[in-house]
Parts: sequence; structure tokens; C-alpha cells
Amino acid sequence: MARKRDAAALTKNEIYEAEVTGYTAEGAGVVRAGGVPVFVPGAAQGDILRVRIVKSLKSYAFGRIEEILSPSPDRIPQDCPAARQCGGCVFRHISYEAELRAKEQRVRDALSRIGGFSGLPVLPILGAAQPDRYRNKAQFPIGPDGSGGIALGFYAPHSHRIVACEDCLLQPAEFTRAMEAVRRWQAETGETVYDEGTGRGVLRHLYLRKGFASGQVTACIVANAKALRGEERLCALLREAVPGLTGVLLNVNREDTNVVLGRKNRVLWGSETLTDTLCGLRFSLSPHSFYQVNRDQAERLYAVAADYAALTGEETLLDLYCGAGTIGLSMAGKAKRLIGVEIVEAAVKNARANAAANGVTNAEFFCGDAAEAAAMLRGRGEAPDVVVVDPPRKGCGEELVSIVAQMAPSRVVYVSCDPATLARDLTYFAARGYAPQKAQTVDLFPRTAHVETVVLLSKLNTKQHIEVELNLNELDLTAAEIKATYEEIKEYVLEHTGLKVRHLYIAQVKQKYGIIERENYNKPKSENSRQPKCPLEKEAAITEALKHFGMI
Repeated sequence: MARKRDAAALTKNEIYEAEVTGYTAEGAGVVRAGGVPVFVPGAAQGDILRVRIVKSLKSYAFGRIEEILSPSPDRIPQDCPAARQCGGCVFRHISYEAELRAKEQRVRDALSRIGGFSGLPVLPILGAAQPDRYRNKAQFPIGPDGSGGIALGFYAPHSHRIVACEDCLLQPAEFTRAMEAVRRWQAETGETVYDEGTGRGVLRHLYLRKGFASGQVTACIVANAKALRGEERLCALLREAVPGLTGVLLNVNREDTNVVLGRKNRVLWGSETLTDTLCGLRFSLSPHSFYQVNRDQAERLYAVAADYAALTGEETLLDLYCGAGTIGLSMAGKAKRLIGVEIVEAAVKNARANAAANGVTNAEFFCGDAAEAAAMLRGRGEAPDVVVVDPPRKGCGEELVSIVAQMAPSRVVYVSCDPATLARDLTYFAARGYAPQKAQTVDLFPRTAHVETVVLLSKLNTKQHIEVELNLNELDLTAAEIKATYEEIKEYVLEHTGLKVRHLYIAQVKQKYGIIERENYNKPKSENSRQPKCPLEKEAAITEALKHFGMI
């Protein structure tokens, strides 16, 4: 029997001919070289390529296209000069129909391979009518352009190198005009740019949001200062350039952090919030509010969630990770009572204001961690009939799933933005008597690798049970569809930042993001021992590595 070739045996700069057979979670094409999976950005399923190996790890490798010998029938001309560099539109080189097939297959694979739910009905994906110009929010990092001006664009993958972008095809035209106005203002005033290395300088990000139904736009400068040079001139230029502008804000962020927004905004002109209409309701949104970036597709997503919730007017609905209240409030009219939970205080304030503005009197909202708040609600005797969860990419986690199951709702509606953590959490639910019934995939993020899925779970008959075989090695599924080892994380950090990190630091950062280690891993031998805390710069580097490997 032939021994499987180790990826380390692949030599850098070796060239292989191979056919692209599928995609990773990050949208790279997958080929095999000597039996080893190689991940190739910009490849299309069905391509026959000459691939150059650029990096070889223990179980897989990375490559780049050297030559397209035979193009896939899915290939189309790429229409954005920044796409390959910024890494956002990983599917701009294939037709939208092919992209939808790839996303639906990714969800099916995760549910079957990770969760073991091979028989779960997955309905055909709901694609977007407009795959371009759909985003209602953008966060453009600001950096020097090398000639005294500023560059606005996006960070290149796994780095803080800014790829300048004059006009992103995913953003509305108003955002392009706002960028032009900010460039002109900086050129006139000479306002400085923030330097991550020294912590000096002022301009960090340009944050923009648009209400597609209302036409209202908010422009927000994120700065390492409490004031800007020429604030009145900035407001004048933005008001002249941007139709529908209703507010210009200064957000102060003086922390050494990768988090874009600081805690407080100062209104330079107009209003701090804008309004938009979603599912027939009006929502007031601050920069801190969570709101789906694709309004039209969000309405379709929420319609599926409402259908799965099957409310009759007699139920108590618990909406966990409720953001500004959009999902729960869209269903409140069909529920007896709505309880929303969100950890971001500003979003909770928005949710309460949104309920009042829409005349919703049967809703209450709590600020807190989802698991802690759910435990509190259970402790005071709350017994919701339907629970909706819409967690961030890391998923719900076993603790929250356990608390929800103890509340014994008749149905759970899970809205997910990550198929891998969705599949993992479904196994937790299944083990506690909640079996997935059906899934609907919705494309809220055309041309990117991201995809949303709604799953209905129903409580099983207590006399019945379900057995789930869970492969723990697949839970931390990486973009390469394989778990990253500590050594691979260390190697990635060293190569991309020059920093050497310890296993202890990696374990601390993994724990911070809810990646559970085995008992006693990297704990001190003595209870009185004090462990060194991971430095902030190394924490940021490890976090980037975990994102690269798809673990958070």
C-alpha cells in the first residue's frame, strides 16, 4: 500500500500540473500535488493549471497560478484591479451562478462532514438579485500614500498593509464620493495619519453607513485624537459630495487595538444615527449597531427565520445576539412577548429605541453575554417557546447550547454566518434532544467567501434519542479544511510578523476566543504560580494567525 506523501515533501517553487476540484472555506481553489492538497487563490473549479508551490506545511501547501492551461467554463473576466490584492472578492473571477453552487456545497459539506447530518434537507441557495453595490457599511483603513496624501482601501489578507481602492464594486457610489472628499480635506489640512508602530498620528479609519431604503448616509472619522484639523471644512466637503448625508461624526479610538471603533462618538454635523427600513419596520442605527450589510438579502433571510419560527401570537420569543433588534422586532407582531439579548450596550439602546419607534410594546432587551443572560433568564423562570440565535462567527458554543436546551423551547432557529461552527453547534443541540429539520442557505455577501444559513431545530420526543459521532479533530476546521497545530501557528506568526510566540501565549489567545483546550493544558504546576500574560502585540499576531487558519 502506497504511503500518503507528507506535505513537507513538496518543495517551494516546484511546479505541478493539476485540475481544480473544489474550494476552501476562504475561496481558494483546491488541487492535489503528489496526493497533497494545495490551496491556490484565484483558481476556479474545473481549471487545469500549472501551479507553483509557495509554501509547504505538514499536511497541506499553498500555491499560486503559474499558467492556466485550460480555463474552467465558470471563469469570467475580473473587473476589479484591486480584487486579487485586497482578498475580499475571492469569487470575482467566476460567474455568480458558479459562486452560488460553491457556497451551497460548502454548507452541505460542513453539515455532513463535521456534524454528521448527511440526510438533512438543504434547500437551494437564495442568491442576490444585485451581486454588486449591495453593502450598506464600509470600514476603510487610512494610511500614507507615499506622496504626502492618504490611501484608503482595505487590508491585504492577514496583514495591515493597505491596498488602495478608488472605487469598491461592493460599495454604493456615495462611499466613493465620501472617500474623495476625505482625501481632499486631508490634502488641504495636512491632518496626520496614525502609525501603529509608534502610536502617533491621528487618522485611523473612515467608517461609512447607508440606509438603502431611506437613502441616508453617515460618515465617521475614526481618530487617535479628540479633535481634527479643519472639522468645519471636512463637514462642508462631505455635505457637498455625498447625497443623503445626515451626519458627520468623530469616533475617538486611542487604544492599541485591532478593534476599529472606540467607545464614544462626537457629532461634528447632523445626527449620530441614521434610519432605515427593514421588513416594514424603521430602525435607528449608530456606528456601533449591528445591522446586516445587505438589506435586500437580509429581508429574505429574516423571512426564512420567521417561517421557521412559526409564531402564532401565543409564544414567548427569545432573540439571542439580537444586535439592534432587527430579527426579533421583525417577528414581534406575531409573538406574545419578545426578549432580546445583546452584549453591545449601544446596540441595546438602539433596539429599545427601535421598539418604541415602531410601536412594539411587547419587547424587552437586556445587555449582556448571551450565555450569562440566558442563564439569568432561566433562573428567574423564563421558558421561551421559540429561541432565535444569530451568533458571531465563533458560534454559540456548548455552554449556551446547554442553557437553551434546559429552557426546553419547542423550536430553535439558528442563523449562522459560518458553516463549520454551525455544524459543530448542531451536534451539541442534537446531543441535548434538538434535531435539525431543514436548512436554507442565503447569500448575503456576493463575491466574497461568506455565506449565511438558517436551520430549524425541533425538540425530539423525550422517549427518543439521537446518537452523534463527533470528530473533534474537525471542529477547529481551518481554511485549509484541516486543524492548525501550535507549531504551524508559531510558524505563521514568525513568517508574517517576525515575532516568536510561546505555546502558552497561543493557548491564552485560543481560550479568549472560546477554543477550549484539554484539561490542565499549559496550566502552572503550582496553584501559587503566576503565568506570564501574552503581550498585546503577540496577542494581535496570534489572533491574525487564528483568523488565517479559520479557527475564529
